[in-house]
Amino acid sequence: MRRPELFSHGNLLRPCKGVLLFGPPGTGKTLLAKALATEAGANFISITGSTLTSKWFGDAEKLTKALFSFASRLAPVIIFVDEVDSLLGARGGALEHEATRKMRNEFMAAWDGLRSKENQRILILGATNRPFDLDDAVIRRLPRRIYVGLPDAENRKKILKILLAKENLESDFKFDELANATEGYSGSDLKNLCIASAYRPVQELLEEEKKGRVSSNSTHLRPLVLDDFIQAKAKVSPSVSHNATSMNELRKWNEQYGEDGSRTKSPFGFGN
Repeated sequence: MRRPELFSHGNLLRPCKGVLLFGPPGTGKTLLAKALATEAGANFISITGSTLTSKWFGDAEKLTKALFSFASRLAPVIIFVDEVDSLLGARGGALEHEATRKMRNEFMAAWDGLRSKENQRILILGATNRPFDLDDAVIRRLPRRIYVGLPDAENRKKILKILLAKENLESDFKFDELANATEGYSGSDLKNLCIASAYRPVQELLEEEKKGRVSSNSTHLRPLVLDDFIQAKAKVSPSVSHNATSMNELRKWNEQYGEDGSRTKSPFGFGN
């Protein structure tokens, strides 16, 4: 989006018009989408399935046309479709509502229009927890499919340092131990864990006030210690189990369709 002139040579170099971010919930797909727009110097439009639906017949198609018309005037722009599977999921055959089918067809037609106009700097960026529910035609229009997985220990440590940057911590707070103790936690889970931990000094102060050991107007809270987080873990568990069916399906889909899948690639050449 920043250097469109670099993609004007030949027939192969063309701007990508579709990117999919997929992975378990709470891993920061929406935050990543906003960061991408900022890095690209692009405007940002966020929509969901409910944005384009209406109880009035024909309104969904009008809203879809208006969306792409507005985006063309706002370009460069990223149209972020959160929970894209709810908007562009697999066709439901006879059970699918006529209005939903027409809205999807209108969206796909407008999307194809972007791909035929390389000078229009508009990117469709979808995010989903259930990529396996997407229609095959949608998957073909999203050639870049990036798996946003759960953070490893090193990245959990980085997330924790950001979340706790302005908090009152003990001087030798052990970030490494906390990061290793939170395997399976998403970024959202870590935030909830930190919030639950931050309440512990407050609860202790209120208990001390009830017992008359401190003044009732005291606002001095002790620093957070590692044990606060260990105790809070009993209340804040990972939102997604590593062995959950949904996680297994995500890993399988990533292997088959994702950019970092380990599927076997056939070598170039003839007669192989």
